[in-house]
Amino acid sequence: MAIQMAAEEKMLIEMVRDLAREKVTPRAAEIDDTGEFPWDMKALLAQQDILAMPFPEEYGGTGSSELSILMVIEELAKACATTSLILCVQQLGSLPILLAGTDEQKRAWIPRLASGEWLASFGLTEPGSGSDAGAMSTRAVRKGDKYILNGVKHFITNAGLAHVNTVFASTDPSAGTRGISAFVVEDGTPGFHLGKVEHKMGIRGSQTGELVFEDCEIPAGNLLGREGEGFKIALATLDRTRPGIAAQALGIAQGALDFAVQYAKQRVQFGQPIIANQAIAFMLADMDIKVEAARQLVYHVGELMDSGATGFGRESAIAKTFASDTAIEVTNDAIQVLGGYGYMKEFPVERMMRDAKITQIYEGTNQIQRMVIARALSR
Repeated sequence: MAIQMAAEEKMLIEMVRDLAREKVTPRAAEIDDTGEFPWDMKALLAQQDILAMPFPEEYGGTGSSELSILMVIEELAKACATTSLILCVQQLGSLPILLAGTDEQKRAWIPRLASGEWLASFGLTEPGSGSDAGAMSTRAVRKGDKYILNGVKHFITNAGLAHVNTVFASTDPSAGTRGISAFVVEDGTPGFHLGKVEHKMGIRGSQTGELVFEDCEIPAGNLLGREGEGFKIALATLDRTRPGIAAQALGIAQGALDFAVQYAKQRVQFGQPIIANQAIAFMLADMDIKVEAARQLVYHVGELMDSGATGFGRESAIAKTFASDTAIEVTNDAIQVLGGYGYMKEFPVERMMRDAKITQIYEGTNQIQRMVIARALSR
């Protein structure tokens, strides 16, 4: 596939590749070990205008192509999945504002998100409604020029860290998904606070927790679009950001493959490097085949989005499903190539495997993705 990309974007990818090798890779193990949000990595991405990539120039962003955003996520994820997720979630939490917000709303929130001064979060999942968003129990009731929110959002990335939280709540429980609306809730709003913070298997430096709303009053002007449009906004957002998770999975897989190849060239058994052993060589070859196939799917959906295509939900689901399944398979095989060393925290592949697992789950489980693909086939 011939990649169509501006010269300055190619330079950006090269810069990020160098940045990841020199600045991100040395921090990755420590970020995983401490489980603390890497504010230094956030500052680094902000300083290099990487967090500005998903935003239009008129609101302080760089207006980068979707393909270049995916390639940057891939490069960061090769080194550290947690760091790559900072860019993923900045786009996820902000996109509902870009898709449905007024110019006034965009000017109120987007510039400080583009600069990296503020972080964003995306509040859809609840303890009782993950894949089944229609079972949402968070409520928003209109009272004069305000909405009163009550409920809990669960498994939210950047919970307690984000200044701008896009939150989905039911304004008409009798209407199911058609009664869901989208709002922006700013950090520090009375009645809004951080609940439980999760202790996770992977992406451990990314803070995941609960958003709790107890008679939380927000201005009616914080409604995005119209009442009842929230579910449509959420789906449109996820179609566009799901490829970012595919790119993250791709980067993790490529990072694991690179390390396994490097190790196999250096590790000597029976008088020769183990890469000369056909069993190892063929395993590495199969890993490379899967990673390259995933790359083509991820880049393809990026180019579709950049072309202005409107119906790319199937391609988005395919890329996310295949790339995340590949990440699990490739990281598992990378551990096998390293043998006992692969199981030890001294080497990065066990971390990569733990990080890879979430890519099969968040922004729509792979089971849900297969439903999306099957529905597209039925049409």
